[in-house]
Amino acid sequence: MFEDLKPHLVELRKRLGISVLSVIVMFFVMFFFHEPILEWIITPLNDALASVGKKSVIAAGGMVTTNQVGGAFFVALKVSFFTGLLASLPIILSQIWLFVAPGLYDNEKKLILPFVLGGTIMFAVGVAFAYYIVTPFGFDFLITFGSFMFTPLINIEDYVGFFTKIMFGFGLAFELPVFAYFLGLLGLVDDRQMISFFKYAIVIIFVVAAMLTPPDVLTQMLMAGPLIILYGVSILLVRMVNPAEPEEEETAEEDEAKSDESGAGAKPAKDE
Repeated sequence: MFEDLKPHLVELRKRLGISVLSVIVMFFVMFFFHEPILEWIITPLNDALASVGKKSVIAAGGMVTTNQVGGAFFVALKVSFFTGLLASLPIILSQIWLFVAPGLYDNEKKLILPFVLGGTIMFAVGVAFAYYIVTPFGFDFLITFGSFMFTPLINIEDYVGFFTKIMFGFGLAFELPVFAYFLGLLGLVDDRQMISFFKYAIVIIFVVAAMLTPPDVLTQMLMAGPLIILYGVSILLVRMVNPAEPEEEETAEEDEAKSDESGAGAKPAKDE
């Protein structure tokens, strides 16, 4: 059994090695640009703190702080890794496709470019949606709440980890239509299966939203809502490439099979 798995493990190690190497290379590239990237990351936080200053005299001194000796350096490392991983996404997706490609038909192997482009674009759309729509509402609510009693002093290490978690969560969530489309194209799922799974998907979506977003209902709804819409879009995409057979035809085929079986099992009448 191990001998059968050995070629697949060797291939997996190769694909993982290339993916990790691409992340390391992009990490060093992004480290040289960590200052403007960090400025982009903390812009929603600064806007929320400025909003607090306008609404509360007590919280006018709200600021971003660090409580570690090497806090700024470790934040630069986190930011570089985060952006390096994003920049390596096309290579990572291509390695995923190349790993499963040996089990595909020749015409299916040629879909690597749409898979990589679609996956990269949808991940970027998810990150943009989180950055420009979710974080302004979420941070403004969380920081403004209780600001009439407390002065917000935000730890930059905690904020960067919190920010990257939200960005990755929304980026992965927006990959749903891409993966559903290609799973349907490969014949692994059809629209009827996705529709029947919808009630379970709703529960899973809200659980994932609660895990990947701050503990407030507004931000969770801002993630769960688009995910539900994306699931509906995924159903339509799967219906385009791998629609389920109509139930009427299946019922007719089953009835015909039953009649054939009953006819074959019937004993011929004796001639008088």
